[in-house]
Amino acid sequence: MESTKVELDRIDFRILEALSADGRMSDVALGESINLSSTAVARRRRIMEESGVITGYNANLSLQALGFSGVVIVMVELRSQAEHILDEFEQEVVKCPSISYCGFISGDTDFIIMIHVSSLDEYDNIYRRELSNLPHVAKIRSSFVLREVARRTTVPVIFERGKKQTNGRG
Repeated sequence: MESTKVELDRIDFRILEALSADGRMSDVALGESINLSSTAVARRRRIMEESGVITGYNANLSLQALGFSGVVIVMVELRSQAEHILDEFEQEVVKCPSISYCGFISGDTDFIIMIHVSSLDEYDNIYRRELSNLPHVAKIRSSFVLREVARRTTVPVIFERGKKQTNGRG
């Protein structure tokens, strides 16, 4: 994984924590919540957006309320890990509208895929229409999530590290 580390201070992490709880929070409200002027908040937010720390704002949707009560974790093994094989698979997998996540992983499996479904029949259709047509696939294994234990949009340890920050702007 390539990443450029951006120097953030405790105030930046407080801004990020507040925005992760409510991305629609205004600079005025955000400033009031962390005892900083709205101008300073706006400047810091803009810097974090421009540097790629903040990549966007979105609404968290209830997939259950939208009828997607099932989650399927799909493990895909390819016939080869040659670069052109990986590239072809990745180019096709991003075209699959049912896939909400796909990652290249280490170990016996090459890719992990997450799919949200409303029923087993729907997964059967996705399997037949999308997954079975992906190039260079040697094996597909599917597991159905029986119970969701945790779902986070931001991992709390990020903010714990931020509380320990002493370097950066401030």
